[in-house]
Amino acid sequence: MLGPPPGRMDYETPQFFRVMQYAASADRDVVDMVSGSPDWEPPAALREGLHAYADADSADFQYAPSVGLRGFREEIAERRGVATERVLITNGTAEANHLAMTGALESMDGTEVVTADPVYPYYAGRTNLLGADLTMVPVDADGHLAPDDVREAVSDDTAAVVVNSPNNPTGVTYAGETIREFAAIVEAHDAVLVSDEVYDHFDYSGRFESALTADSPNVVVTNAFSKSMAITGWRVGYAIFPPTDAPAPVADLLDRARTRHMLTNIAVSRPAQAAVRHALRNTGPEYYEDVRATVRERIAVFTEALDAAGAEYTDPEGAFYVMARFPGYESTFEHVQRLIDEGGVACMPGEAFGEARADWFRFALVTPRVAEAAERLEAFFS
Repeated sequence: MLGPPPGRMDYETPQFFRVMQYAASADRDVVDMVSGSPDWEPPAALREGLHAYADADSADFQYAPSVGLRGFREEIAERRGVATERVLITNGTAEANHLAMTGALESMDGTEVVTADPVYPYYAGRTNLLGADLTMVPVDADGHLAPDDVREAVSDDTAAVVVNSPNNPTGVTYAGETIREFAAIVEAHDAVLVSDEVYDHFDYSGRFESALTADSPNVVVTNAFSKSMAITGWRVGYAIFPPTDAPAPVADLLDRARTRHMLTNIAVSRPAQAAVRHALRNTGPEYYEDVRATVRERIAVFTEALDAAGAEYTDPEGAFYVMARFPGYESTFEHVQRLIDEGGVACMPGEAFGEARADWFRFALVTPRVAEAAERLEAFFS
């Protein structure tokens, strides 16, 4: 039986893999719309960089600096408009988020983490792992987290507010003024805004702005190349922390993160950093434009099928996910199982992401079989 015990969100068990394993063992062909791993090619310059590194001197096969290769950090810093010293190379966005959230809980007075509802489960799971209190703020009818609702939820007990834009699972993108309002709210309560921007190259609304535009020292931005370069297995990410001359206690976040990162990982893969740096410097905007065009086309095909099936869905403004609900078909793990067995499509139930959209399903559009999945869904629900 798929899913957590009734009435409880399970952040300790990886529900994504549980659904994927069930789909893989099905007695029929199944289109996987669970995983968030891109199915398109990485930039050609990425392979070039990796091949070139294989011929490097053996000295370059040893430990990288714990904070990351200097040239790589400089490249990121220049692109993001920050000082190089603020950039820490991490084992994907996952570690970057972990360092930011852990540091906030250690440095700030609060013991609470505030997130959206629905939320990417690993934020909530990490909050539980760290022994912090979790407050989830329901999104509005359009799938957005409203600043007024965040303002009402945040208090002096709050250590961090975690936001993700463009968003997984809802597919929405927050405007710059919204992100800056979030930053002002957390600063007023001596908390930290952790802004996960891993889908920043997948904005179809034109409204995405980084939290680095906020005039606040209480912001940590996290990101990676997992999605933008289609290399989820490489685990190359980064965090941009407040400068060490920022007001206390946020000034301590960078040093705490560097120490925890060093003691946990020592360093991130040196050849991976070098190859990604090469790709950054030798990949033109057309690569990202072509990928966005592919995802846009998939969104159009998929949402057309949702319309035909009579579904309600959140209009995808970014990332590559769609949340939808179907009249008379409750979003449960049991119904996910049935959709796999009878419909040939695997997706995630809304309850895996929170309570606010527990009756919705989340579909990942990172398969070349999106059109086929759309046809299957339309047939299943008709």
